[in-house]
Amino acid sequence: MTETTRRHRPLLTMITTRLLVGVLMLATVSLVVFVLTQALPGDVARQVLGQTATPEQIARVRADLGLDRPLPEQYLSWLGGLLRGDLGTSLTSGTPVAELIAGRLQASAVLVVVTAALLLPLSVGLGTWAARRAGGVVDHAVSAAVHVVLALPEFVVGILLVVLLATNVWKVLPPTSVPPSGTAVWQHPVLLVLPVLTLVLTAAPYLTESVRTTMRDELASEHVRWARLSGIGEGRLVRRYALPSALPPAVQVSAMTVTYLIGGTVAVETVFAYPGLGSAVVSAVANRDIPVVQGIAMIVAAASLLVYVLADVVGVLLTPRLRTRAA
Repeated sequence: MTETTRRHRPLLTMITTRLLVGVLMLATVSLVVFVLTQALPGDVARQVLGQTATPEQIARVRADLGLDRPLPEQYLSWLGGLLRGDLGTSLTSGTPVAELIAGRLQASAVLVVVTAALLLPLSVGLGTWAARRAGGVVDHAVSAAVHVVLALPEFVVGILLVVLLATNVWKVLPPTSVPPSGTAVWQHPVLLVLPVLTLVLTAAPYLTESVRTTMRDELASEHVRWARLSGIGEGRLVRRYALPSALPPAVQVSAMTVTYLIGGTVAVETVFAYPGLGSAVVSAVANRDIPVVQGIAMIVAAASLLVYVLADVVGVLLTPRLRTRAA
């Protein structure tokens, strides 16, 4: 075994362990998702046929869709499809779920990636700026803004932005994010502005407050005080001494924030009619289209677990003393 392999073995072991735990968690999530979707009110067969359908017609449709089989058999059949990469078929349209949500998945991914690219550096910068001016005007202003935004749900922030930026108050942006027929939403960047701005404003307070608190503790620590007494400038002090120690916990909070973005876009997409997974799952629940709801739920769960694994790896890489203790 080479020295490089020996040095990286604890990290590889940690990644493998996290992935195995993630697989077990996904299996658990799949069972929970299946049970909860079965509890949705209404009958999909009647939803397909309408209220005038006879019991015989409903029974025939349920048999055709496999809904008359025992629940354990339905679950194992669905789980086997997941392991083969098959998300199933929509009960209402007959279209494969993967094909049905492919475009919406891309739209939601673009929304999350653009939001995270703006949110993470902005929150770290604001939190660091406020911490460097602890007790000052900037610190109090950031703290007050954080508490105000935390009190507002996403849809309220979205509606306020529509009123301010897409009506007669200041009409500079479209009020909805519906792209022209035959085009994707990311081909029209202006349609992303309001949804992205809404998510940034509602998600930034958590990460900003975390960075501000951690940075204040680091700037008050003994080794930073000694560095300051040695004549090191404040800018270098933050970059070289305080920020490296504050980044690992910030990475974990960033992972929680990105996970929130992945699973929390439903309200924002609904407000702006954004063609993503959030609006798709709302429609699927209304139509009791169980395979679509299950497929979207599993995609969101898998993406969230992947983000947490990546956050663990980055956190270890940013903390030298943990690199050899990752196992």
